[in-house]
Amino acid sequence: MVTGCKGQVGTALFRAAGAYPGLEVTLLDRHGCDITKPASVKRAFSKSQPDVVINGAAFTNVDEAESQAGAAFEINAAGVGHLADACQEYNARLIHVSTDYVFDGTKVGWYEEDDELAPLGVYGRSKATGEAHARAIERHLILRTSWVYSPDGNNFVKTMLRLGAERSELSVVSDQLGCPTSAADIADGLLQLALGTGTDHELSGTFHMAGSDSATWFDLAVAIFELAGMSGVTVAPIPTEQYPTAAERPANSRLSSRRLRERANLALPGWTTSLRTVLQDLGQYQQRK
Repeated sequence: MVTGCKGQVGTALFRAAGAYPGLEVTLLDRHGCDITKPASVKRAFSKSQPDVVINGAAFTNVDEAESQAGAAFEINAAGVGHLADACQEYNARLIHVSTDYVFDGTKVGWYEEDDELAPLGVYGRSKATGEAHARAIERHLILRTSWVYSPDGNNFVKTMLRLGAERSELSVVSDQLGCPTSAADIADGLLQLALGTGTDHELSGTFHMAGSDSATWFDLAVAIFELAGMSGVTVAPIPTEQYPTAAERPANSRLSSRRLRERANLALPGWTTSLRTVLQDLGQYQQRK
């Protein structure tokens, strides 16, 4: 059973599930399972009788979370608790998607799973609380990811393509580091872990599952326009202070996925590979001659 099926990861899970014959997947949006309401969660579990629950439902607008803290915590924290309670009752495994925003970004190197949580804003705090709710049950798997992009929904890649079609000059932050991660890669990883592919045991605990390469937003923007053949767009690097936002962003969001690779033989591709696929899906990729 997948919650939040209309988000980037949920949409990618819908596409990816077809590659697994015999896999029965129930995809639920907020109307089918409103995780903020225990009664809605119970109805969904009663109908689906799931063995595994992948929670892709989340309040993901980082800036809006600053002014809508109640809604962010209701979905990202309390909602996870409702799912965890139902999973406990039905003996289902909970796979919960979390975020790099649980860290403050001050670490010099790549973040490991056991590094201290220190979220900077409401969104990160709500996601950290959601993780705690997931850990309250034995059969849980928390997967933190970073800088998600896809052909669907709202994300940096689509925003850059839209702005590049409107303007010839753009300024993009160059002092924030992260691991851009394709939603399609996340979905494939989630299904492999749900089915136990690559391991002879049920993986549990907290793991990072992000793209293997790092970049700044500036690096990613330059690559987007180059691969899309939009040579007329000039990108200028700027520091974070020149692009103020309601929520403070971690300067370093690099997630080391080494533990997942070692424990489950699973490693996601880097963004330099997956970005081409997303641009192709959007009809924006220009093959070099």
